[in-house]
Amino acid sequence: MKQFSLLSLALLVGVFVSFSVHAEDAALNMAPPREEFATAKVIRILIEVDDDAFGFQRKVQQVRLRLTSGPDAGTEFSTENGILNDREDMRMSEGETIVVRKLIKSDGSVEYLTAEKYRLPTVIWIGVFFLILTVLFGGWMGLTSIGGLVVSILILALYVVPGIASGGNPMTISLIGSFGIACTSLYLAHGFSKRTSVALLSTLTTLGIAATLSIVFVHLAKLFGMGTEESMYLQSGVLQNVNLRGLLLGGIIIGCLGVLDDVTTAQTAAIDEIRKANPSLTPTQLWKAGLSVGREHIASLINTLALAYAGASLPLLLLFKTNEGYPLWVTLNSEFLSEEIIRTLVGSATLLFAVPISTWFAAYFLRGGKGGSSSWGHSHTHAH
Repeated sequence: MKQFSLLSLALLVGVFVSFSVHAEDAALNMAPPREEFATAKVIRILIEVDDDAFGFQRKVQQVRLRLTSGPDAGTEFSTENGILNDREDMRMSEGETIVVRKLIKSDGSVEYLTAEKYRLPTVIWIGVFFLILTVLFGGWMGLTSIGGLVVSILILALYVVPGIASGGNPMTISLIGSFGIACTSLYLAHGFSKRTSVALLSTLTTLGIAATLSIVFVHLAKLFGMGTEESMYLQSGVLQNVNLRGLLLGGIIIGCLGVLDDVTTAQTAAIDEIRKANPSLTPTQLWKAGLSVGREHIASLINTLALAYAGASLPLLLLFKTNEGYPLWVTLNSEFLSEEIIRTLVGSATLLFAVPISTWFAAYFLRGGKGGSSSWGHSHTHAH
């Protein structure tokens, strides 16, 4: 009996070990492939044929590629490149560089897939061209404005995005980031002057109004930030706990900041130049003159803001056009279109507040004296 018990125990242990080994093997086989990216040069187009294997017409290129970056640089391989609707942008040509995906499977095998055209060098050269134009036409102020742009991008990349990704409140983080961007980029772009400080005060004040309007408008419109395809992806990925409504609000605030910078600095500069031309003007007279300039600015910027949002959303607007079976009111009621409408209205309403606020601050703080556009220290010397 004792021998039977030991034999049974041994069999159970054997079954358990065998099951564990098979389960581990199955888990390894089911593990998703690891991805690496590299650049590759098209050596030769082997053949191009028609293919309808997936139920629609397309062309397939058999191409020979050579890796030009990564640890496997120099390795040659052949792969397929599918071309939908005979699109030239998807067709490869000999000598061009492309991005490839290297899939390393759990069994150690490797598969290379074409990803997209390699356009980074071109983008860099276009950026250099933009930098040259900025310095050529903007001089030293143009160069410092590039510095402000770099700081803005760094704040977004190192604070706003990681903060939201780590579970922080998107609205709060975006608002803090916007305050940081305004405080640094304005001084870098326009210098440390009383004029810039007044513009900053106007920007921060109006940004608070923009935050309030966005919260109220988004709440009244019953928007939850689910109007875009990107938000759907977030809900199914590792960032599925991100507050999408807060993300929508944060995006509206950051979008408003760029326009506010333009309005507040322009209005403050206009008041300062009017004051210099006629120092005898009272703050009330400066305010009225500034409003006259500001109304012209509002008329152009509201249209610019609407067109900027429409241009960014043009592909999705075209998709709505293809849904001929949907009534117009259903299309207008959709969350995607409602988000864009609210985004535009918040930005436009913020502009309407920005003009009188920045004009009043500029007329009050820059009135009289000779130190309107001088540094704070220089203005202090004149005061004494």
